[in-house]
Formats: sequence, structure tokens, C-alpha cells
Amino acid sequence: MIAIDTDLLVYAHRAGCPEHAGARRAIEEASNDADGWGIPSSCVFEFWSVVTHPASTGGGSSPASAKGFIEALMETAGAVILPPPQALVPSVTEIWTHDAGFVALPGLKVRDPLAG
Repeated sequence: MIAIDTDLLVYAHRAGCPEHAGARRAIEEASNDADGWGIPSSCVFEFWSVVTHPASTGGGSSPASAKGFIEALMETAGAVILPPPQALVPSVTEIWTHDAGFVALPGLKVRDPLAG
């Protein structure tokens, strides 16, 4: 199972950011993975905090917009919200992130789907 990190969610939600198209493609690719994909609940909370914050680049998204984005990922793209302690083990085999400083957990593959 693939877990999607916060940064990719933010980029996919924010049409104005340069990483938007790549993040959308990554989420589409994850949604087609035979083993499934999900979003750690902590990443949902972090996503919410970032995109709804009034000082966020481009202005904060409305709570309805942020909620609609996550719901659409669940309803149309098959995402599951991964509650702790399942957020990264044992069913998750890799996490996709564009965070160059992401520190991997033992046994968890880290992939940057936006890397050229």
C-alpha cells in the first residue's frame, strides 16, 4: 500500500503551485496501484492546517474546499484514511513525498514521484 504525504496533497489541492500537475498525476498513479493507497490521518490534519491557514500562499482555502478535496480522494480515487498506529505499518510499504528531508522508517520505501 502507498501512503501519500502532506506536501503532495497540498500541491494537488493548490492549482496555482508549480508542482500541481505532477502531484495530481502522482495521486492518480497511486489510485491505480493494485495494493491500494491511503493518507495517514496525521497528514490529513497537517493538510487542513496548511491549506486553510489565512497566511497560506494564495490565501487560505475554505474549510468546505479542503473537506471536499479529501472527500473526493476517498470517494472517487479510492483513498483510505490510515488511523494510527496503522498509518505507516504494517500494510504500508512505501510513502510518496516531495520532501527531500523526509526521514524514512526502517522497512518503508520513500519515493519522490515529482523527481525528474
